[in-house]
Amino acid sequence: MDVNILGIIAGFLTSVSMIPQLVKVIREKNVEDISLLMLLVLISGLSLWVWYGFEKDELPIILSNSFAVLVNISLLICYIMFNKKE
Repeated sequence: MDVNILGIIAGFLTSVSMIPQLVKVIREKNVEDISLLMLLVLISGLSLWVWYGFEKDELPIILSNSFAVLVNISLLICYIMFNKKE
């Protein structure tokens, strides 16, 4: 298998992995089981991968991790909107 295809498939699967969680949170409007710290660390790590992708000029890394950042920022926004703890 071509290594670029492998990278694209891996990036795609990683990028879409949080979409089911995002859909569940939006449907149920419940974020009790979501860890804010996990989201912040994940967004930070993914953002660093995007930066790394730009440094290495690797489009699959840039695209897949940029999409994952957007999905997880959406989840963070939901966390802020639906968090009932005061």
